[in-house]
Amino acid sequence: MDVVTVRHRDGIHFEGEPHVVADARSAVGDVNIVSHAHADHTFGSTTSSPETIVCSAETAEIAKARSGAEFAFVESTPAIDLVPAGHVVGSRAALFEDASGRRYCYTGDFSIRDRAYLEGFDPDAIEADVLVMETTYGLPKYRFPDQAELEAQIRDWITDTADRPLFLFGYSLGRAQKLQWLASEVSDRELLVSESIDRVNRAIEAATSLSFSARSYGDGELRDLSDEIVVLPSNQARADWVERTVEAVSGHKAGFSGWAVDDGFLYRGNYDVTFPLTDHCDYDELIETVEAVDPDVVYTNHGFDEAFADVLETNYGYRARPLKRNQTTLEEFC
Repeated sequence: MDVVTVRHRDGIHFEGEPHVVADARSAVGDVNIVSHAHADHTFGSTTSSPETIVCSAETAEIAKARSGAEFAFVESTPAIDLVPAGHVVGSRAALFEDASGRRYCYTGDFSIRDRAYLEGFDPDAIEADVLVMETTYGLPKYRFPDQAELEAQIRDWITDTADRPLFLFGYSLGRAQKLQWLASEVSDRELLVSESIDRVNRAIEAATSLSFSARSYGDGELRDLSDEIVVLPSNQARADWVERTVEAVSGHKAGFSGWAVDDGFLYRGNYDVTFPLTDHCDYDELIETVEAVDPDVVYTNHGFDEAFADVLETNYGYRARPLKRNQTTLEEFC
């Protein structure tokens, strides 16, 4: 594999022979990787996707359930190795070499924490000269609590609010399943989910040994709640119908995201309480990942990419830069 240039266009492009494209919405290369099934990391439709995609079986199943896109896939090729990324069910990082023997790691979205039923990404097992990493929480203020302590806090809150309905908000793929898992550990209250979350639940069950007891709620059913736990997508938190429903049944709203570190997150979602439960690394874990891999070059992508690249160069001595659209070649580091 002759890979000499890394660019951010539609997805991340490793331009050489062959041309490797990761997490594009429509761009097609010679080799096409989908790291996980979140909508901003996979193809927008069947017509825009290539004939064969390199991804996990879980990702293929979940993507089909979410968008209807059905595609052929392989879980490895002679040139590409996939390893668990610890982000959501089926998420994978990609490893490959160019013709000179230079080793590349593309993390996609990742987390090194073990969470609920999911094992984290293991940076100690990665050997790479070039690390292309997501840096969503790449500022020092984004330091999250110990995972076991955080999950215990969430379970305690669920237990302490057993006298009223709870409305829990998280991404349909990832956070929503972990919230169901945590609730089921401490309560036998009925779990209700939106149709979009139910589709993801069923796809995960079809592709793994995991099982979720929640059911999709029916029309008007949420207006007559007593102590049920309802898990909804994050983007519904401020919907008018949600606000009316929560008020009518005297419910509690809780938001779950790494952005909960910011006080404004509570008010943006009009939540009663928030928890920094996330499927990404915090700042310290991003640093830990770079030091464990110890690459020659780091490209940062997403979130606070510029600030984090500057920290890597200034404080840790790495060659690092943010990966902006239609930028960047390795030679620009010289």
